[in-house]
Amino acid sequence: MTPDERLRASDEDRALMARVAGQDRAAYAELLQRHLRGAVTTAYRILLNSHDAEEVAQDAFLRVWQHAPRWQVDGAAGFRTWLTRIVVNLCIDRKRRPGMAALDDQPEPEDETPGPYEIRLAGETEHRIAAALAKLPERQRAALQLCFWESESNIDAAATLGISVGALESLLVRAKRTLRDELGPLLGQEMKP
Repeated sequence: MTPDERLRASDEDRALMARVAGQDRAAYAELLQRHLRGAVTTAYRILLNSHDAEEVAQDAFLRVWQHAPRWQVDGAAGFRTWLTRIVVNLCIDRKRRPGMAALDDQPEPEDETPGPYEIRLAGETEHRIAAALAKLPERQRAALQLCFWESESNIDAAATLGISVGALESLLVRAKRTLRDELGPLLGQEMKP
């Protein structure tokens, strides 16, 4: 998405939120259609559980409906950033609750075109990467999600997480260092002491 398209989408979201604040169900349905998939994807990448991700996204949109009259367009954060912050906070709250499903409960995707060796190698690699990501603290995983998968700027990601840009960069450095330590042998890199 180009910067002009992002600005246009942000302006459209603001207009829709103004209508949602007046209890306009059609505007709410359009916001839901535009952002539900992204909310589920963000939640899944943090929680690593599709069922929980869908529940978090639903809860986030319920909060959008309930709190739309209080949402202020003051130039600080656009709707997408506000929604992402709600999703990330709900994910962190959910991870703090006991009884979360283990990562191993998720089935591995199967690809029928490669041979058996490639399939096994790809599965082992994915498992190691997922396990390394699962070991990260939620805030580090959320920072990676926002900056690398969602392609948000450090400023927007920091605003979403409610932290300073320096704190976000610190989270990213620690997350990358942990992943490099965990996955270095997999990538054939020698680890530095």
